[in-house]
Amino acid sequence: MRSFFKYVLATVTGIVISTVVLFVIALGIIGALVTSASSEKEVIVKDNTLLYLTFNHAISERSVENPFGSLDIPGYNLKNLGLDDILARIRNAKEDGKIKGIYMDASTIATGFASLKEIRDALLDFKSSGKFIVAYNEGYSQKAYYLASVADQVYVNPEGTIDFKGLASSTMFMKDAFDKFGVDMQVIKVGTFKSAVEPYFLNEMSAANRLQVNSYLGSIYDSFIQEISASRKMSADSLRNIANNYLVRNADDAVRYKLADAKLYKDELISELKKKLNVATKDDLSIVSLMDYKSKTNTSSETSQVAVLYAEGAIVSGEGSKDEIGSDKISRELRKLRENEDVKAVVFRVNSPGGSALASDVIWREVELTKKVKPIIVSMGDYAASGGYYISAAADSIFAENNTITGSIGVFGVIPNFKNLLNNKIGVHFDGVKTGKFSDLGMVPDRPLTAEERDIIQMEVNRVYQTFMKRVSDGRKITVAQVDTIGQGRVWTGKQALEIGLVDRIGGVDDAIKSAAKKAKIAQYAVKQYPAKDDALSMFLNSSKEKVQIWMAQQQMGEFYNYFNVIKNVSNQSGIMAKLPYSIEIH
Repeated sequence: MRSFFKYVLATVTGIVISTVVLFVIALGIIGALVTSASSEKEVIVKDNTLLYLTFNHAISERSVENPFGSLDIPGYNLKNLGLDDILARIRNAKEDGKIKGIYMDASTIATGFASLKEIRDALLDFKSSGKFIVAYNEGYSQKAYYLASVADQVYVNPEGTIDFKGLASSTMFMKDAFDKFGVDMQVIKVGTFKSAVEPYFLNEMSAANRLQVNSYLGSIYDSFIQEISASRKMSADSLRNIANNYLVRNADDAVRYKLADAKLYKDELISELKKKLNVATKDDLSIVSLMDYKSKTNTSSETSQVAVLYAEGAIVSGEGSKDEIGSDKISRELRKLRENEDVKAVVFRVNSPGGSALASDVIWREVELTKKVKPIIVSMGDYAASGGYYISAAADSIFAENNTITGSIGVFGVIPNFKNLLNNKIGVHFDGVKTGKFSDLGMVPDRPLTAEERDIIQMEVNRVYQTFMKRVSDGRKITVAQVDTIGQGRVWTGKQALEIGLVDRIGGVDDAIKSAAKKAKIAQYAVKQYPAKDDALSMFLNSSKEKVQIWMAQQQMGEFYNYFNVIKNVSNQSGIMAKLPYSIEIH
């Protein structure tokens, strides 16, 4: 028996030691990979170079450090360039004497119209230097064409096309699916237009929701048409006629109706680019991709800072994940910036569809306190709606793009009732005891709310809505009654929000930075981004499980992953929510 325990002990000791050794080796490998992948040679830009732009990745607010981008690791082999770096690199290229022009190659672009507008404005600013932009692709989506239309010449492959038929927005409704599963989504809300919950109990849009979608989609479309009209020197009416009648169906149509300047094969495009750059036919073009082209590092010796604090994703309590706005994390950052004497002003960059009303209020409080100490200016991204607007309302002023999605001042709560599914379909029942009449409120999944319970929750939802309106009223210097008339959960574009007083200026993050500096009365300053980014190893360790899970799900589900993600998010909702009505996809 003694020898048995001896062998067992030896085996356990061996396993422990092996585990520790393997862990250390794994860390060494990861460290080596990080060092290897991050020590890539800096790209040397030659004279007479073209900057190559393509956007074949999702565009987040900030670049995500990914030392594994060139390695074949599932979930990690994705390159990413954030909006911050895209804008900075285009600005740098404008001043770089070695960059003579831009060659844009974009078929689809995975971002919202507000982010596209900021990129488009940066490209227009690039052209003001006298440098050229050429766009070419085999087929342009509408978002890609919106961006490409700034080019001096737009070319299309002879067998390609330009998608130009007007914008559309669709929503996935799940009532019948929930009915089949035996799930009753018990909804308590306030706001005629607060349609975030409609997919749970309807199979189509309500009249109020259809009205608001027509309104904000029309506003986005107006901006889309007007900007293309200015760039292509075509009348807005002509562009609308082309789209309404779907007149551009192939490359010949694109040239005939002047959306494109010519049909070219790739070899012909290369010849055109060589002519523009005075490169001999036998010589190669010098091209550097935007991904590899580095913007100038901020080496300003100024101690005065304008801090840009990024808040991107759904709003949740606690720290939140890398794709969420954690109330504890953002509140802590705001407190640090408020107490940092070098920080003279704060730009709060908000890109969020909303989330927890409680978490939103926690962040709102820190914005309110910061405003009493130093200027804080909000810059809205693609979305700053519901909770996203809640955390913006207390700022000194708010900037948005014409096509930012904002407003949605309203709240809701959802409590699923699984009685039919659990009791009748799979034969699962719950039973228990309680010490009070409401002890099990929201805890038992197989019974509906009583009338009294529903009234209690409705009163809380109403109370939160009143608080939300008061926050907006105080921040925007308008009455609660006025907020209610533009609230009720209604979604607005940035252009509409300016007209009704929910935002102060139309502009991007650079405009907000200039405004913050002016309000702080500083002429010389450094711009610094917050929160600080994680180092590559921390990023790897903190997100490994999540990245691999997402990668596997996307591989298995393909285009249906988005629908799965919607249902997953429904199951994760808890408490009273101030959230955008559904996921808005505009094509």
